[in-house]
Amino acid sequence: MPDGIRLDHVGLNVADLAAATAWYREAFGYAVELEGRVDAIELDFVMLIEPGGGRRLELLHRPGSGPGLRAADPAEAALSEGFGHVAFDVPGLDATFERLIGLGARSVMMPRPSPEPGIRMAFVADPEGNLVELLERPREG
Repeated sequence: MPDGIRLDHVGLNVADLAAATAWYREAFGYAVELEGRVDAIELDFVMLIEPGGGRRLELLHRPGSGPGLRAADPAEAALSEGFGHVAFDVPGLDATFERLIGLGARSVMMPRPSPEPGIRMAFVADPEGNLVELLERPREG
């Protein structure tokens, strides 16, 4: 990869921008970096950023939008081309998984070893049904 290129953010289209913003802020500790509107297409957006800056998640809503892929699990999501889930690296996978369930997420895959050696993983669906992968990587101590 050429020097200086990095993923800037991922965009997630949602039905309820205010509710999704509140959920992702509470679930992952993100802060609102920017809110705006593209009047020409009636598109509202909220750019969330992780604590301390860095990775960003953009939530978007346009009136008249309809639900897209709402896969029940990662295997079903892999049957459709395009984005199937968003993933977060979290400390304390089990506690994070339970906390997200308490915040209204649906359990999709209980915490377990990942196919990637030394990594644990789980999946939830956010309150709108979008798949969210949780990864716990060993922390340098």
